[in-house]
Amino acid sequence: MARNGTKPITQIYHAREGVITDAMRRVAEREELSPEVVRDEVARGRLVIPASVNHLSGRLDPMGIGTVCGVKINANIGNSAVTSNVDQEIEKLHEAVHYGADTVMDLSTGGDIDTIRKAIIAESTVPIGTVPIYQAVTEADRLEDLTPDDFVAMIEHQAQQGTDYQTIHAGILLEYLPLTTDRITGIVSRGGSLMAQWMFYHHRQNPMYERFDDICDIFAKYDVTFSLGDSLRPGCLADASDKAQFAELRTLGELTLRAREKGCQVMVEGPGHVPMDQIQMNVEKQQEWCDQAPFYTLGPLVTDIAPGYDHITSAIGAAMIGWHGASMLCYVTPKEHLGLPDRDDVRQGVIAYKIAAHAADVARGRPGARKRDDELSRARYDFDWNRQFELSLDPETARRMHDETLGHDVFKHAEFCSMCGPKFCSMQISRHLGEERPKRIRAEELKLTEAHKE
Repeated sequence: MARNGTKPITQIYHAREGVITDAMRRVAEREELSPEVVRDEVARGRLVIPASVNHLSGRLDPMGIGTVCGVKINANIGNSAVTSNVDQEIEKLHEAVHYGADTVMDLSTGGDIDTIRKAIIAESTVPIGTVPIYQAVTEADRLEDLTPDDFVAMIEHQAQQGTDYQTIHAGILLEYLPLTTDRITGIVSRGGSLMAQWMFYHHRQNPMYERFDDICDIFAKYDVTFSLGDSLRPGCLADASDKAQFAELRTLGELTLRAREKGCQVMVEGPGHVPMDQIQMNVEKQQEWCDQAPFYTLGPLVTDIAPGYDHITSAIGAAMIGWHGASMLCYVTPKEHLGLPDRDDVRQGVIAYKIAAHAADVARGRPGARKRDDELSRARYDFDWNRQFELSLDPETARRMHDETLGHDVFKHAEFCSMCGPKFCSMQISRHLGEERPKRIRAEELKLTEAHKE
């Protein structure tokens, strides 16, 4: 119950009352689950449906995030203080959703942020997330001038706009800052570093931690889902799984329970750079300490030496962490660590993460997850090129790569590609062997029959 005496209107509140909402029914339909399973998982806190009341009244198509569902992916968009505009951000939104992003985060840090966000929410059929501290800092003369009331006011402002989930940096506490001094990359979370700067300057506790109940009241009023930010996530392999990261994770577990008690939905954000051998352990700790709240992870990147290709280094870790139990994967684009992603970077990041999420679903044995793989494999063996393209995550790219080296149109439907040509195609040879084998068997059987007669 909210402190102002009003009842929450959140999905988790309704689920605990035994009510199956329209949003729960839609999630059940999309995930091929029973509405009762969806309701029970939401009530337990293992499944969240980011669907604020102000976005549900618009174009939002509700979706679920939790281990009972397929692994989801998020795409980050948003302008910076030096580049991008409303039209470009809408293009990025449509590109992300077209290629399969399940949610989109607006991380704008410059220009007319309100206008950009309103346009994104109005256009979006998927949940929109934000990081409210970014706009609070952008609109202030100095970070240090912001008051706790300013932070809370910005959170409510963005909730009123229709954001479906917000990253709240409430887990980084003043006493945790010394734990980062021996790190190679310090605090790499933008929101986390800003909050650390504010605490260091004022020598006061994190206002988002101290005002957490007020934030819960806001989220209960608009049904905004918490995405508890991992402000102290590791920014390189050397910093992974250290005392700072796990100190904050325990606090995020505490905040998870507090938010649920107030009738709020919660997911917990996870690390950014983790060696492969530590990934499973990180999931297990989060699930234990955060009472099985959905885990939303950035990557993780499994090596630090590939700037320009970090959509690949992170997709490797994303597939693994999804396999071990993460519920949503925040994409990384080729521009990570280098610059603001453009439309093509968004496409590459989304495709890399759709691959990772699908691979995780297959590894987890999700019913029906491999159906598409098997259909594409049959089309490949039958040289049904059009069907292969239709089943591809990126049909346009698959078709272009197939067609561009074959020259004449007649070859574009042939039973070979430019890799092997007509004489060295293994599948063509295998098919012919399969066709000849029954003939040879029948011939041998006929010979034996004739010999027996003699």
